[in-house]
Amino acid sequence: MKKIILTLMMLLIATSAFAGDVARKGTTGADYLLIPVGARGIATGGAFVANLTGLESIYYNPAGLDLASGTEFMFNYMSYFADIDVSYFGASTNLGDFGSIGFTLKTLGFGDIPITTTEFPDGTGSTYSPSYLTLGLTYSKVITDRISVGTNVKILSESIENVSATGWALDFGVQYSFTSNVKIGAAVMNIGPNMSYNGPELSGFTQIPGSSPGAPGGQYTVVTEEFQIPSYFLLSLTYGIDFNEQNNLLLASTFTANNAYEDIINFGLEYGFMNNFFVRGGYNLMTENTNNNIFGLTFGAGVNYNVGGEVGFAFDYAFRDVKEFPTANHIFTVKLSFE
Repeated sequence: MKKIILTLMMLLIATSAFAGDVARKGTTGADYLLIPVGARGIATGGAFVANLTGLESIYYNPAGLDLASGTEFMFNYMSYFADIDVSYFGASTNLGDFGSIGFTLKTLGFGDIPITTTEFPDGTGSTYSPSYLTLGLTYSKVITDRISVGTNVKILSESIENVSATGWALDFGVQYSFTSNVKIGAAVMNIGPNMSYNGPELSGFTQIPGSSPGAPGGQYTVVTEEFQIPSYFLLSLTYGIDFNEQNNLLLASTFTANNAYEDIINFGLEYGFMNNFFVRGGYNLMTENTNNNIFGLTFGAGVNYNVGGEVGFAFDYAFRDVKEFPTANHIFTVKLSFE
């Protein structure tokens, strides 16, 4: 227990130096890493960092992956805003004493965007579509009957026509169970080097200043500015209330310390009936500039059904209110599990 508390304190101290720096807003890139996945996690406001298990835990805390047995598959779809769609696929398997491994793929769909130039401000007739994707490989291990740990390695790629940027990032997480109903969790997310854009579209030819008319031009290459990825730290507590064998309630809160945004306190709850039917709600409270938060209340529902105890099916839906945009976020998640 002392080692767990010490570990959590070290994680908090290590990230507090750059947490909640509002002055750095707008200076990071790869912000698609902050788009959440999983209808259950989104419906509960991202507060279930200490108790999520299986594939859905990877985005919030990879330590929860090994707490699910068997093999799982997950597909998540979100209608984001500005006509952007987010798709997420994951697969994992439990390898017994070795632990669990998982693979995830997250992509953003922007549709076809018309190409405009100074000569053709209304469009050239051609289109382009940016490509943003994240590949993840996760390893998780239950250390004792109370402690589980996990890490996630992510490959980041984003491209716009012939210009692209690639990078990588690491996630680390731990979950600890005081009892079956009281759990804490901590995670450090998106730790990695800076990224920058490069590609043939950044090169060209121009007339050399001071050269005589008709002289051959020179080639130039635009050097782009490096940008950091949005790192953050999570510290969470979950408390469960078992009213009887059929009814239970989960309450959770998570503190999110961001390196280039306001810090956030996440609140979430989930009511479960017979471990088959669920109703969820959540809210994110910014510690500063609260009125600037474009995301409001979240809620959702889900059903989880096992066939013969060996095959499991889960369907979850989440709604997230979005300010300043005409449409809200709708998230759908389908999960299959095999023992």
